[in-house]
Amino acid sequence: MTDSSAVVVRRSKIQGRGVYAARNLAEGERIIEYTGKLITSAQADAVGDDEQMRRHHTFLFAVDDKWVVDATDEGSEARYINHSCDPNCESVIVRRRVYIHALRPIAEGEELVYDYWYITDGDYTLADLQRIYPCRCKSPICRGTLARPPPQRSRRVGRDKATVMRAR
Repeated sequence: MTDSSAVVVRRSKIQGRGVYAARNLAEGERIIEYTGKLITSAQADAVGDDEQMRRHHTFLFAVDDKWVVDATDEGSEARYINHSCDPNCESVIVRRRVYIHALRPIAEGEELVYDYWYITDGDYTLADLQRIYPCRCKSPICRGTLARPPPQRSRRVGRDKATVMRAR
């Protein structure tokens, strides 16, 4: 069970609206459910073209490979939780339902944030992701994007002398 009185929505320094703790929250506490209409991934893909959007902004939350929660019209306050590369919350998916849990104690008045960790196809570079999905969290460990960074391309190189020396 979640307690919507645990949060309040107001203007955020990160982006648009944000969700703030209306009381002190305990580490591990289930704070709120991210609710909305359950739609297929194909329906979600039709909502918007990331490349063509002036600013990426949706209220879609993938719960598995086939289903997405669309909080656009029927969503809870959780849809306004902003991204941070240094989150104080995490999303927990249970039977196609999304709950937001505290990763650590959160003080009354503190903005709730979790890492969106968008997954994209491997065709994007980090620069592409920073342009399409820019991050505004201002954390010292900010990676510059809401998306998961692309995998590092491995380089096939021969063993150098130092490696050979250590191997002996």
